[in-house]
Amino acid sequence: MEHVAGVEEIHRFETSKMGVWIFLFSEILLFGGLFATYAVFRSLFPQDFARDNRELNVLLGSVNTVVLLCSSLTVALAVASIQRGKTRPLKWHLALTILLGLVFLVNKFIEYSGKFSHGIFPSTSHFFSIYFVMTGLHGLHVLGGVAALSLVLFLAVRGRFSSTNYVLVEGTALYWHLVDVIWIYLFPLLYLVA
Repeated sequence: MEHVAGVEEIHRFETSKMGVWIFLFSEILLFGGLFATYAVFRSLFPQDFARDNRELNVLLGSVNTVVLLCSSLTVALAVASIQRGKTRPLKWHLALTILLGLVFLVNKFIEYSGKFSHGIFPSTSHFFSIYFVMTGLHGLHVLGGVAALSLVLFLAVRGRFSSTNYVLVEGTALYWHLVDVIWIYLFPLLYLVA
């Protein structure tokens, strides 16, 4: 009977991991479509893109890149901690990842506020239409990631994870890494390529 329970646990673990990978693949398809749209619009309106990308705050975009790279490290450390059965470092690394995600969102709010105060809106040009859609959708994903990480932290505080039970921690970390990787592509395309 114990063997059957072990097999069921392994099956549930593998099914959960497969679900996470299918979800991540759908997110890749979504942003892949947006990157393709960017490429089409950039080729159709090169003057708009060359002129308008100079309005972006490269320093703030660079800071946000560093913030997300650091958050990828902290979430990886969270997973490594629980794999070794260390729940206290898990909680600290999750909290730090959440904090870094919030820093990213505050920086993005500051950047958007600056654009709006200068009369730059999604309808201003083709470039800014693409910019606001892509970075806005990415920001919503960061917000969703912060919410998911907060739930994981709450469950960690309640003692729900161990070295043999951490699928939710790992799945949420994979999602967070995807959000970070998407930004790694967005930043140079929008901020650096003139």
